[in-house]
Amino acid sequence: MTLLSRTKDTVKERGISMERLAKEIGISKSGIYQWDVHEPKPSTINKAADFLHVSVDYLMERTDDMNPTSSDDLTEPQKQVAYFIDPQATKEDVEQIKKLVEIAKLSKRRL
Repeated sequence: MTLLSRTKDTVKERGISMERLAKEIGISKSGIYQWDVHEPKPSTINKAADFLHVSVDYLMERTDDMNPTSSDDLTEPQKQVAYFIDPQATKEDVEQIKKLVEIAKLSKRRL
Protein backbone atom coordinates (compact mmCIF):
# COMPACT_ATOMS: atom_id res chain seq x y z
CA MET A 1 0.00 0.00 0.00
CA THR A 2 1.17 3.55 -0.64
CA LEU A 3 0.37 7.00 0.70
CA LEU A 4 -2.07 7.44 -2.16
CA SER A 5 -3.80 4.09 -1.69
CA ARG A 6 -4.02 4.56 2.10
CA THR A 7 -5.50 8.02 1.53
CA LYS A 8 -7.99 6.71 -1.04
CA ASP A 9 -9.08 3.93 1.33
CA THR A 10 -9.52 6.38 4.20
CA VAL A 11 -11.45 8.84 2.05
CA LYS A 12 -13.77 6.04 0.95
CA GLU A 13 -14.23 4.79 4.52
CA ARG A 14 -15.10 8.31 5.68
CA GLY A 15 -17.57 8.80 2.83
CA ILE A 16 -15.66 11.78 1.48
CA SER A 17 -14.80 12.43 -2.14
CA MET A 18 -11.24 12.92 -3.33
CA GLU A 19 -12.40 16.27 -4.71
CA ARG A 20 -13.48 17.38 -1.25
CA LEU A 21 -10.19 16.27 0.29
CA ALA A 22 -8.25 18.14 -2.38
CA LYS A 23 -10.29 21.30 -1.81
CA GLU A 24 -9.92 21.10 1.97
CA ILE A 25 -6.14 20.71 1.86
CA GLY A 26 -5.65 23.29 -0.89
CA ILE A 27 -4.42 21.23 -3.81
CA SER A 28 -5.93 19.81 -6.98
CA LYS A 29 -7.38 16.33 -7.21
CA SER A 30 -4.72 15.48 -9.77
CA GLY A 31 -2.14 16.69 -7.25
CA ILE A 32 -3.30 13.98 -4.86
CA TYR A 33 -3.02 11.35 -7.58
CA GLN A 34 0.62 12.41 -8.07
CA TRP A 35 1.42 11.17 -4.55
CA ASP A 36 2.39 7.81 -6.04
CA VAL A 37 5.13 9.54 -8.02
CA HIS A 38 6.07 12.56 -5.85
CA GLU A 39 5.68 12.61 -2.09
CA PRO A 40 3.83 15.77 -1.06
CA LYS A 41 5.15 18.39 1.34
CA PRO A 42 4.91 17.43 5.00
CA SER A 43 2.44 20.28 5.54
CA THR A 44 0.14 18.78 2.90
CA ILE A 45 0.28 15.36 4.54
CA ASN A 46 -0.48 16.99 7.90
CA LYS A 47 -3.50 18.78 6.45
CA ALA A 48 -4.79 15.55 4.90
CA ALA A 49 -4.31 13.63 8.15
CA ASP A 50 -6.05 16.34 10.15
CA PHE A 51 -8.97 16.50 7.75
CA LEU A 52 -9.34 12.71 7.70
CA HIS A 53 -8.91 12.45 11.50
CA VAL A 54 -6.03 10.02 11.26
CA SER A 55 -2.38 10.26 12.18
CA VAL A 56 0.34 11.11 9.69
CA ASP A 57 1.93 7.80 10.63
CA TYR A 58 -1.22 6.02 9.49
CA LEU A 59 -1.24 7.77 6.11
CA MET A 60 2.49 7.13 5.71
CA GLU A 61 1.93 3.44 6.58
CA ARG A 62 4.09 3.49 9.67
CA THR A 63 1.18 2.05 11.64
CA ASP A 64 -2.15 0.40 10.95
CA ASP A 65 -3.74 2.22 13.89
CA MET A 66 -5.58 5.22 12.49
CA ASN A 67 -4.93 7.34 15.55
CA PRO A 68 -2.33 5.68 17.79
CA THR A 69 -1.71 8.75 19.92
CA SER A 70 -5.37 9.51 20.50
CA SER A 71 -6.33 9.84 24.13
CA ASP A 72 -10.04 9.42 23.53
CA ASP A 73 -11.62 6.22 24.71
CA LEU A 74 -14.20 5.72 22.01
CA THR A 75 -14.40 2.25 20.57
CA GLU A 76 -13.78 1.84 16.86
CA PRO A 77 -17.54 1.49 16.13
CA GLN A 78 -18.20 4.67 18.12
CA LYS A 79 -15.53 6.51 16.14
CA GLN A 80 -17.09 5.30 12.90
CA VAL A 81 -20.48 6.61 14.02
CA ALA A 82 -18.94 9.95 14.95
CA TYR A 83 -17.20 10.29 11.60
CA PHE A 84 -20.33 9.11 9.76
CA ILE A 85 -22.30 11.88 11.47
CA ASP A 86 -19.61 14.45 10.71
CA PRO A 87 -16.40 13.50 8.89
CA GLN A 88 -14.87 16.73 10.17
CA ALA A 89 -15.68 16.04 13.81
CA THR A 90 -13.34 17.96 16.08
CA LYS A 91 -12.03 16.75 19.43
CA GLU A 92 -14.77 18.84 21.05
CA ASP A 93 -17.38 17.10 18.87
CA VAL A 94 -15.97 13.73 19.86
CA GLU A 95 -16.16 14.73 23.54
CA GLN A 96 -19.84 15.62 23.11
CA ILE A 97 -20.47 12.29 21.38
CA LYS A 98 -18.77 10.51 24.29
CA LYS A 99 -21.10 12.32 26.71
CA LEU A 100 -24.12 11.33 24.63
CA VAL A 101 -22.96 7.72 24.59
CA GLU A 102 -22.65 7.78 28.40
CA ILE A 103 -26.15 9.28 28.73
CA ALA A 104 -27.51 6.57 26.43
CA LYS A 105 -25.78 3.87 28.49
CA LEU A 106 -27.23 5.27 31.74
CA SER A 107 -30.71 5.54 30.23
CA LYS A 108 -30.56 1.96 29.01
CA ARG A 109 -29.53 0.71 32.47
CA ARG A 110 -32.52 2.43 34.04
CA LEU A 111 -35.00 0.80 31.67
